[in-house]
Amino acid sequence: MRIDSIKNGIVIDHIPAGKAMTLYTMLGLSAFDCPVAVLQNVNSPKLGKKDIIKIDAAVELDMDLVSFVCPKATVCIIRDEKVIEKKEISLPQTLTDILVCKNPRCITTTEQGIHQIFRLHSPDSGEYRCIYCDTKAK
Repeated sequence: MRIDSIKNGIVIDHIPAGKAMTLYTMLGLSAFDCPVAVLQNVNSPKLGKKDIIKIDAAVELDMDLVSFVCPKATVCIIRDEKVIEKKEISLPQTLTDILVCKNPRCITTTEQGIHQIFRLHSPDSGEYRCIYCDTKAK
């Protein structure tokens, strides 16, 4: 299989095998008007198998979402077919409107227009809690 290099765009690498389509859907990449390649189960010396997403355009991505779904991924910015920046990502301190609070008494479920905000409670376990009611995200 041959996937050409991209001239200007973004490569999300080191995605755990099987997570690329989840990330593709959550980022809304199907709405982009540019070529997007999703490679699954690519051999990797470090991970065994990994997924890769290549976006052939300079677009804005929700990096908090990328780091939440794939905290060990790397994001490479490509210009003129060269990597100009390689970003190591980690779990964000807060997530806004990515998770939904499951507590039926939380203000976010009873009042409209309130953002769903979760704060990283435990970096080791990746546990997030609602800032309004302290409910653990599932």
